[in-house]
Amino acid sequence: MQDNETIYTPAKLNLFLKITEKRDDGYHNIRSGITFINLFDVIEIKRSAKMKITYHGPYRPENGFYSNCIIQKTLNFLDLKPRINLEINIKKNIPVQAGLGSASTNAAGLIQGLDKMQLIKIQEISTYVSLGADIPSFLFANNCLVRGIGDLVSEQYFPKYYFLLVKPSINFSTKEMYKKISTINLQLTNVENENEINEEDTGNDFEKILHNNFRVVQEILDFLDNLNETIFSRMTGSGSCCYAAFETKKLANEAQVNFQSAYPELWTFVGENNSINNQS
Repeated sequence: MQDNETIYTPAKLNLFLKITEKRDDGYHNIRSGITFINLFDVIEIKRSAKMKITYHGPYRPENGFYSNCIIQKTLNFLDLKPRINLEINIKKNIPVQAGLGSASTNAAGLIQGLDKMQLIKIQEISTYVSLGADIPSFLFANNCLVRGIGDLVSEQYFPKYYFLLVKPSINFSTKEMYKKISTINLQLTNVENENEINEEDTGNDFEKILHNNFRVVQEILDFLDNLNETIFSRMTGSGSCCYAAFETKKLANEAQVNFQSAYPELWTFVGENNSINNQS
């Protein structure tokens, strides 16, 4: 049995996100293509005399602890034996409320770390969807198509891209974003094979509410879309982070320079997919 483990937890990007319907239980069914990029939080777990959770890094909470801490929620969910105490340190490099899966990737990383330490055994990934809709996909840890409320995950092929990520100064609450999307007429997607990507799997339905609610994000998307050699630009998830995809890292780096000249105060990052967790 290991006494410590270090887990690098990646950010995700939604290559598309379609909200197909609102369910009777109040949740929404989605279709989303998810890929993972080389932007990581770092979780260090070790056996200890007492339980302690510490956040640090550029995106740590201001008071040092989240009131709705996903690490504590995950520990409660796992129901570890009372005799097991852990010191858990999380370095927050991924912006929060950005649509990059910052909390969910930490929860999945904790589950993976505890499994490696033989303190738990990972269950079927859909088991963890009640903790967070993105957690099953982070546990799957490969390019995937996600359906249902995030519990239905199947492997997919996505091309290699280089991304310029941009985080506006505003944050989006997932709960509030879903309230706003409920005012938009959603178009049900007719899919012959639900496990296969189709021509309607494009865009992000949350962008439908930008024009009247978050004009600054729409302006950023328009700027990204007009950069040289942009393949496509998009919001990721329900957060405020936007990105543009490029064929080469050189083009993404050039795009970052151009963007920073126009928006020098905003966070940017150049990353790539299909580079982690044995993705090809």
